[in-house]
Parts: sequence; structure tokens; C-alpha cells
Amino acid sequence: MRVVLLVALFFFASVPAAWAQSQADLNASACQAAKKADAELNAVYNAIIQKNAGEKAFLDKFKAAQRAWLAFRDAELAARFKVDPSEMYASSFNLCWCTALAELTEKRTAQLKPWRDGVVEGDICAGSYPVH
Repeated sequence: MRVVLLVALFFFASVPAAWAQSQADLNASACQAAKKADAELNAVYNAIIQKNAGEKAFLDKFKAAQRAWLAFRDAELAARFKVDPSEMYASSFNLCWCTALAELTEKRTAQLKPWRDGVVEGDICAGSYPVH
């Protein structure tokens, strides 16, 4: 019995502080992650704009695609969280919203990176991605 108690005490003493955060802390952490994801998205987007500064036709289409993605993102979040937040999510709404926002943003950043980083030569479907 003492061994079980000692093991339990050791386990709970080593639990990270993150597991003991308040809802406000969890909300803030999730929203900070969303801001970080947005900053990375903007950095990748701006790098693509700079890299293609002389390509007006591409930039017009690229910017239109990004505007369409922003509209999709906003509509997706609105659809996902369609009910009154206070009814369904209470104090965890910001955690849910910001987590979903970060997830969508990270996926979009991954979609943009081939325009910044290029793709392997030989991809016949590369389209406007630069080849490295």
C-alpha cells in the first residue's frame, strides 16, 4: 500500500504545471498559439509576395486565392461555432475558437510554403510553384 501511495505522490508531484492551468490561462494560451500561427502565415505570405514581385498576373491570382481562403476561414469558424457561445461553450469558448483558428491557419501556411520554398524538379503538376 505504501508503494502505491509513493508512486501516486511521485506521479502527481511531477505533473506539469500546464495541466493545472485555469480556464483563463488555457484560453490565453490557445489564443496566443493562434496569433503565432497568424504571424507565421503572414511571414510566408509576404515572402511569396516579395519573391514574385515582378509577376503581376501570378500575384493578382495569388492574392485573390488568399482573400478567398480568409472568407472560407471565417465562414468555417462561423459554421463550426454557430450556436450562442455562452450556451454551449461557456468560459471555454475562446479555447475552442482559438484552437480551431490556429489549426486552420497552420494548414493554410503549409499550403503556401511550396510557393516560398519551391518543389522538387520533375513534378509535372507543380504549376506555379518554383522548382529547386
